[in-house]
Amino acid sequence: MLRLEARGQVSRFWTFASPVLALAITVLIGVALFMALGKNPVRGLEVFFWLPIRSGYALGELLVKATPLLIIALGLSVCFRANVWNIGAEGQYVLGAIFASGVALGAGPQSQSWLPAAVVLAGVAGGMLWASITAFLRDRFNANEILVSLMLVYVAIQVLGYLVTGPWKDPLGYNFPQSKTFDAVALVPRLFTGSRVNVGVILALLGVALLWVFLFRTGTGFAVQVGGLAPKAARFAGFSARRSIWVALLVSGACAGLAGALEVAGPIGQLTPYVPAGYGFAAIIVAFVGRLHPVGMVFSSLLLSMFYIGGEMAQSRLGLTRSLTDVFQGLLLFSLLACDTLLAYRVRWRR
Repeated sequence: MLRLEARGQVSRFWTFASPVLALAITVLIGVALFMALGKNPVRGLEVFFWLPIRSGYALGELLVKATPLLIIALGLSVCFRANVWNIGAEGQYVLGAIFASGVALGAGPQSQSWLPAAVVLAGVAGGMLWASITAFLRDRFNANEILVSLMLVYVAIQVLGYLVTGPWKDPLGYNFPQSKTFDAVALVPRLFTGSRVNVGVILALLGVALLWVFLFRTGTGFAVQVGGLAPKAARFAGFSARRSIWVALLVSGACAGLAGALEVAGPIGQLTPYVPAGYGFAAIIVAFVGRLHPVGMVFSSLLLSMFYIGGEMAQSRLGLTRSLTDVFQGLLLFSLLACDTLLAYRVRWRR
């Protein structure tokens, strides 16, 4: 019979090469998938891996998609390193968008130039507020943070639906469930003329640097990681498990809320029911493909954004369903899990 035996030592090379191997396996399965659908596999791979980077405008759109994925993944990596399984970043992202929209809708001709900063901070506050519910229930009642955070996603979506079909509905919007378009003074600045790339890219890269410092150069970051790797050792060293839970979830909520604020005050420019784009769930894949390392997540966020754009193009260029994006994301995740299993265990045949 086949058995899995733990390896004595995990290969450092394959620790970082495993995501590359998982991507190669995903591509091979994708080729077989295109052939099964009766499509040219070369054309299919071109749509997913070449068209999103073939021009300056395409690269800009790639960054627009990658920015929220990277920001949310940065926060999730803190949770996962602390062994706190925040699966509800999508809900914190939606609440950030709602809070930011509340400030942006109050803008007028007399609004000051600092209003975009207030919009962004409101989004951060909204994400932290929603994450604090999970932190409180986990801390006070030892509730499972996976279930709590996931269920709160659907509560956030219902709140969003109520607002865009009720009090915040645009009276001049031809009965569409959406808010009015934000005034220009409430939008975050764009970096280039003719491109949708905004200051969110700079904030994301700044977040990469800050997270690296937090994780590897501060006592709080060290305590969070020790609490995730060895809870008993953390308690023996005097590290507070409750503090780690609150720090991890609040940081994650702040990042998700920031991403939501940048999305509604940037590319979208208003609050709509389509704000929940699945970024909060896709960022989980970004975090693990990037090995929970700030620099690694930069590359994995670009890869996942290519899947998003490729899925949209596959719909218009190849006549395939847009859900192909989710298929490629799932293939990448399961390929990575398989590679990581063989990284930690070896397969043995025993009679």
